[in-house]
Amino acid sequence: MAVEDPTSEHCLKLTIEDYPFANDGLILWDAIKEWVSDYVNHYYPDPTLVESDEELQSWWTKVRTKGHANKKDEPWWPVLKTPKNLIQILTTIIWVTAGHHATVNFGQYIYAGYFPNQPSIARTNMPTEDPSEEVFQNFLRKPEMALLMCFPTQVQATKVMAVLDVLSNHSPDEENIGENMEPSWAENLVTVKRAHEGTGSGRADNPSPRFNGNLKTLGGIIDGRNTNLNLKNRVGAGVVPYELLKPFSTPGVTGRGIPNSISI
Repeated sequence: MAVEDPTSEHCLKLTIEDYPFANDGLILWDAIKEWVSDYVNHYYPDPTLVESDEELQSWWTKVRTKGHANKKDEPWWPVLKTPKNLIQILTTIIWVTAGHHATVNFGQYIYAGYFPNQPSIARTNMPTEDPSEEVFQNFLRKPEMALLMCFPTQVQATKVMAVLDVLSNHSPDEENIGENMEPSWAENLVTVKRAHEGTGSGRADNPSPRFNGNLKTLGGIIDGRNTNLNLKNRVGAGVVPYELLKPFSTPGVTGRGIPNSISI
């Protein structure tokens, strides 16, 4: 769905320009990668430290050989020798468990809670499948009845709606990505804390917000995009505004919010 293009924003050219998941997701990816880069480069200032870190190398070996034992011999596994390798690996893991999972999980009720959008079962064949003259004539006279006979029953639809409500719910104790700092981060004011929060005007001695600020900016960009009538896949009559990658959410079913890790 994209090709590498150094002249494009994010160095990728999308096959579909009006692609909400990709357009919002690329901004989130950049924010995560910047935060991870600041963190990794602080703790591994010398590139050789990554390859010589026995605990780090043991972790990466377990990820490949224990966590993905059925894929452990695949040739596409990245090597872990430099800070650049580590940044790419960590960014990918954080993206998959945070942004990517949030987009496929927390919008389920918003979309499929109205069950005609995504019926869970078809109770009858289509009129063209094993047709009889009587069935086909009834379909022509009153097609809406054929549709209602095909849709799930009220009981079936209600059960699915209840499950989707649970899956799409943010719990009260959930932590949004980039919202709060770990205590250990706050101890290092000069680098890690400022990389996460940042303050001030953007001068070297008073840097502007970094990770947390970038996530707030992303929320504002998404709000703006959802008012742009040229973006037909995210705004218009009958279109659910695309807010799944807005980073912060209150508890409940909101159709937005990215937890720190997979949460259902």
